[in-house]
Amino acid sequence: MNYEVRNCIDAGTEYCPCHLAAANECIICSQLSGKSFCDCINWKGTCILQEYKSNGNTPKAQRKSYNSQIEEKQLLEKNILKLKIKVPRKLAQDLACPGSYIFIRKTNTMQFYDTPISIMHVDLDNNIISVAIEIRGIKTKTILDLNKGDKILVRGPFWNGIFGLKNIYQCRNSKAVIAARGIGLAPMVPVIEKLIANNNEIVLIIDKTPFSEIMSEEYIKEFNLDIQYMKIIEKGDLTEVFKSYVNSLIKERSFSLLHCSGADILSYKATKEFQDKIKLSCCNNAKMCCGEGVCGSCSSRYKGHVVKRLCKIQCEPNNLFEGRRLI
Repeated sequence: MNYEVRNCIDAGTEYCPCHLAAANECIICSQLSGKSFCDCINWKGTCILQEYKSNGNTPKAQRKSYNSQIEEKQLLEKNILKLKIKVPRKLAQDLACPGSYIFIRKTNTMQFYDTPISIMHVDLDNNIISVAIEIRGIKTKTILDLNKGDKILVRGPFWNGIFGLKNIYQCRNSKAVIAARGIGLAPMVPVIEKLIANNNEIVLIIDKTPFSEIMSEEYIKEFNLDIQYMKIIEKGDLTEVFKSYVNSLIKERSFSLLHCSGADILSYKATKEFQDKIKLSCCNNAKMCCGEGVCGSCSSRYKGHVVKRLCKIQCEPNNLFEGRRLI
């Protein structure tokens, strides 16, 4: 039986209970999701219902927007922007973990210009966060207008930028392979840092497509990694050379984790190919607007009338795609 273990990334944190609890839509607490008995899906060490009542039957205060300063701006390619932003100490500390992301926007724009961007690196000595932004539409084009020394609004911290986080944290004294493609070369850095901190051997597979630059090269060159360059996806499917190489790592060298850092097509194909052979984690590529589970832009529908708010819910990559309705 394939039992899905779901979790809420915010459960037990200073931001819990949130607005979902107030609307009887809590992911964890049964009584704050419309039921009349206590049956928490995944106990997080604190009673969400009690926290809600102690807070006057209202949600906790949610994330703030910080007026931060751009310390460095670098246009790596025509449509790849790298920013280093000075943020408050507490925010920098909260973002120094895999899956962290923020919303950023120009100071003179309204909140619907908020752009979700994964954290590439956190410099805790100087409280500077680094992000890589692919310039695609209206939101990101407004950020391109900013320069070094300008102010930028940063809202955070958010942590659900990766699915299968449990597998990353549990990978200790072992071996992990990271497959990164395109803009996914940016959010893989905190994953590498965590795996190295847990004494793991890492093989990094890089596919720069469609870019010519490796936007995170400044950080990955600090580590002693076995780096392989190859095509990972071609014509909508995993390449034979990639599948063969990863299978050899699993069978011959006992690798225990595969992390996919790229578009959903990479995560989906890798899950179908390797889910029965190795533990998996992958990027969260859901479209987001509020990050608090309220707006519904990140919601995906599954068979059985199940709705998952992908900005909050933490699950395994295979459960992310299995039973997902496309229409």
